[in-house]
Amino acid sequence: MSAYELELEPASDLSTSGETTVTINYIEVIETVISSLQEDQSAMVSHTDEGHLWKFKYGTVEVFVQLPGTTDEDTLTVWASVLKLPAQREAELLRKLMEMNWSSTFEARFALVGNEVVVCAQRTLAELSPAEVSRNITIVATIADDNDEGLKAEFGAS
Repeated sequence: MSAYELELEPASDLSTSGETTVTINYIEVIETVISSLQEDQSAMVSHTDEGHLWKFKYGTVEVFVQLPGTTDEDTLTVWASVLKLPAQREAELLRKLMEMNWSSTFEARFALVGNEVVVCAQRTLAELSPAEVSRNITIVATIADDNDEGLKAEFGAS
């Protein structure tokens, strides 16, 4: 057999122990997505022992992406602030956000973090594909940018 010939087995004889695992470089994927979305070279990154944190400008919002590590148990977290609290008519605001969570946020959601309304998405890295990383970052950035000005106009502090 020459160096270019392979001895192949029928697929039915392959066992799961022979499967190959594809290693994804999540840091590279995140940085590629951010470079495609950022405006005016706005991306900043912090690499520490506690993980990685990116920040970039998308439209009228700042988007944050946090990755504490690269094991299956680590969590990719993406968020962007859309409104500072306190707000006018907070009960009405919260009802609107809950309705939007049901109808228009896909894998993301509106949430309260401290004194801010944010759009966020979280996902463990287990079986997370590069396309899902891109989708999470893009959805958070787009929903936040599409809604921040309207929410501020309707419910912003007086």
